[in-house]
This record gives sequence, C-alpha cells and structure tokens, in this order.
Amino acid sequence: MNATDRTPADLLSSALAADPGRPLVTFYDDATGERVELSVATFANWVAKTANLLQDELSAEPGDRVALLLPAHWQTAVWLLACASAGVVADVAGDPAAADLVVSGPDTLQAARACPGPRIALALRPLGGRFPQPPEGFADYAVEVPGQGDRFVPYTPVDPEDPALIVAGREFSGAEVVERARAEASGLGLTGPGSRILSGLPYDTWEGLNAGLYGPLATGGSVVLCRHLERLGDEALDKRVESERVTVIAR
Repeated sequence: MNATDRTPADLLSSALAADPGRPLVTFYDDATGERVELSVATFANWVAKTANLLQDELSAEPGDRVALLLPAHWQTAVWLLACASAGVVADVAGDPAAADLVVSGPDTLQAARACPGPRIALALRPLGGRFPQPPEGFADYAVEVPGQGDRFVPYTPVDPEDPALIVAGREFSGAEVVERARAEASGLGLTGPGSRILSGLPYDTWEGLNAGLYGPLATGGSVVLCRHLERLGDEALDKRVESERVTVIAR
C-alpha cells in the first residue's frame, strides 16, 4: 500500500489504483445463508455513492457525528469508509441523541429515533434489499443510495488529524486509524497482499473493526466477514477456510 496514505479513504483509493478487481470484503450471514463478495471496485462504488448521500442529500459536514447502530456487515464497512471520505465522525454504537444523524439496522430503530437529525435505516437484507415497508421517520438506504453519483469528491479536503472514528468510547483521527491498523497488522497475521482474514468479531470494538476492515485494507489483504459465526460448526468452518483461502482467523 502507499506509504503516504493518511486516512482510511486514502487506503481505499490506493487499493483501487493497485488492483480494482481483487476481492476486498466477502460477507457471510450464517443465520440466513447469505454470501456476498465485493471487489475493491464494487466496494469503492458503494462507498462513493454513500459518501455522496451523506454530503449532498443529508447535508453532513466535516466534524458532524454519525451514530452507526449497525452490526458487523458489509454495508457497515461501506458506511465506515463513506464517513471517512466525507470527513464526518463514525460513532460506532454511539448515542443517537448526541449525534447529528443516525444510521440504524432493523433491530435498533426504536433507539435511533432519539436522533434529532436525519435518520437512515438499513434493512440488511440479502443483496442490499429494501424494507418491505419503510420505517416511519427514516429514509430507506436501499432506496436512496442507487441514484447517487459513482464518484465522490469532498467539498472540503479531509484533514487526517481530525476526528474520524469513535468506538468503545475511544476517539481516533483518520491518521491514527491508519497508523494503528498498520502497526497491529502483523499481530493479526496480516503479512501483506494475499493475506485473507476470516473475522467473526463484532464491530463494536477496535479489535473487531481492525480485523474486519481496517487491517486488511491497510495491508492490501482482504476479509471474510462472518455474522452469526457461532451458528457454524467446526467442520463447516474448516470448509469455509479452505474454500475462501483464508490465511488467518479472528474470532
């Protein structure tokens, strides 16, 4: 990866320039049987559309706080990078009442209603599907995002030293996210391009975010992100590790 990358969005740009066709995030939901594989290019396209939604439709400005009430999911990874691209702070499992806007999954809608600003809801259905009936008081992400632009340029350049992420009560700048992801990569077993980590960790800790997104992104690797991994037996897990060419497991 590019040594001059200072923000998570920079890491994604470098990955896109290096090899847009390689897998970046492969997602399994072992409660539903869903499997989704996103190449760097496809993931970056979702990020660009979501960042445009943030900046243009939701009027999010640098420094605004976005409460992300979402599980470990490929769409959560998209939102984390979209926030980094737009210069807004991704507050993972943060207090919606203290946030400028909230992004909620289907299980946290009631808590998300405390947000005084815009509210976005994700159905988290296979293939990014819509809610059958949009939740009252929320915009449906799957309805809003497809029409957004495929390229994103922030109105104001993102300062790597500005706050970018809050998780488990700890605030990180964009530069700190990149530096820590790189520093901890070898400890995760991420040794560079070709490394493929399977993570069953939730996204509500730094360790989960690093194994499930930032570490692979910072090292040119990829992640097999597994939700409800506890439902998978040992034999099935072994088969997944083999079929997905996993090199290291975090669970």
